[in-house]
Amino acid sequence: MPWWSILLLAIAGFLVAVAIYDVLQKRHAILHNFPVIGHLRYITELFGPELRQYIVADNDEERPFSRDQRRWVYATSKLENPYFGFGTDNDVEAPGQIIIGHSAFPVLGGDHRDPLPAAKVLGGWRQRPGAFRPASVVNISGMSFGSLSGPAVRALNEGARHSGCLHNSGEGGISDHHRHGGELVYQIGSGYFGCRDEAGRFSMDRLLETVAGAPVRAIELKLSQGAKPGIGGLLPAAKVTPEIAAARGVPVGVAVQSPARHRAFDDVAGLVQLVERIADATGLPVGIKSAVGQPGFWAELADHMADTGRGPDFVTIDGGEGGTGAGPAVFTDHVAYAFRQAMAKAYAPFVGAGLHQRVVFIGAGKLGYPETALAAFTLGCDMVNVGREAMLAIGCVQAQRCHTGHCPTGVATQNRWLTRGLDPTSKGVRAGNYVTALRRELLRLAHAAGVVHPALVPATAVEIVTENGATVPVADHYGLGTDIERLGGADTGALVGLMGEVAGA
Repeated sequence: MPWWSILLLAIAGFLVAVAIYDVLQKRHAILHNFPVIGHLRYITELFGPELRQYIVADNDEERPFSRDQRRWVYATSKLENPYFGFGTDNDVEAPGQIIIGHSAFPVLGGDHRDPLPAAKVLGGWRQRPGAFRPASVVNISGMSFGSLSGPAVRALNEGARHSGCLHNSGEGGISDHHRHGGELVYQIGSGYFGCRDEAGRFSMDRLLETVAGAPVRAIELKLSQGAKPGIGGLLPAAKVTPEIAAARGVPVGVAVQSPARHRAFDDVAGLVQLVERIADATGLPVGIKSAVGQPGFWAELADHMADTGRGPDFVTIDGGEGGTGAGPAVFTDHVAYAFRQAMAKAYAPFVGAGLHQRVVFIGAGKLGYPETALAAFTLGCDMVNVGREAMLAIGCVQAQRCHTGHCPTGVATQNRWLTRGLDPTSKGVRAGNYVTALRRELLRLAHAAGVVHPALVPATAVEIVTENGATVPVADHYGLGTDIERLGGADTGALVGLMGEVAGA
């Protein structure tokens, strides 16, 4: 046999062995789904810095998440070294850059990873029977089963269990994939999936059945989503599989329309009435989630709540830069305010009504990084939700093919051939690692600023670079001011006590 034949056989044998290994391993979904050729992704990534230095975009140019941001999530989720060498490559004087002012006398609290509880009690101001203080200031945002694959939802739920955070179900109902130990926030959208009657109307009886059969700690009425506000959605008949139909409470193989708004109420008073009905029936904290468009709604809501002493226990503000599986470009690009603008416009009326210390505020919209999350706290947030960043932690590579059903890592698709490569057990650990790492970094920033919790960081300590190169507090930049006392004395004292217990543990 000529030597070249032996060489070809050796190469073929090597490639077959690599292919078998790739298919059998469960650590990397890309290699499982695309044996052999999937290694090209990692080879390219290995030589990426050298290539980018001359011919490709730099570490901060890519959108929606830069290479540096993705690297940080990947590293923390895998428990790899998240440190970067040789100093920053950011333009530190560029407009929009966040500057965090450290104290001359940082807190010597040590690197305590857990817990990092919320600053307020969810459901406390209305004294709901199920009121509780969330154990984590970082929680997983609403992403429906249907938009994400079953293994992806399970991985996120297992990640919530590992990290002790809450997992928002998304508006697609609660599936078996949501029942792997993570505690849930059950989200109700305009389609009332999981709590609808045969005509698609809201059903309290179905809601009680859903809540009784799952570890639901709170309920969230979704008015709108930052990435596609003001419009509904259509789940095509071909995607309504038996599994998805069971979670949503709809017929198999029949297209399902989510209207642009809720039919169960027509105005602020009706919204508050439904919130109170659900809270009375379940005993759970009930809140709302919304993007911010016309600010008058928020002033009317705050005034109504102040006048009646009734209303949502928490408000989740979703920024216009938030993610979605699919949305019209004009809505994703131009409808609704970006998170910081939105938060300021929604929070200010509650300050004016004297309710900002009672209602829990949750932020969403690219807040899965320490500096963006801390800026959100100075704007009034008590917690942050992470969506696409959690997707990155379980294997998303920002292919931006969510709307096609061809996600190469099996995260945002129902294609069984692609989802088989996503091992929810290992990816769940990664999701938990990422959430824990984000909390740890938030705590380290708080300590650097001289306080024991990120909710206590002074608004004057987090600044933003303006167009003329000056720096101003983020709260001032967005019109809130730095003199707002975000927490009441009782919550501040409880938080200091809790963090003291952690430091002494």
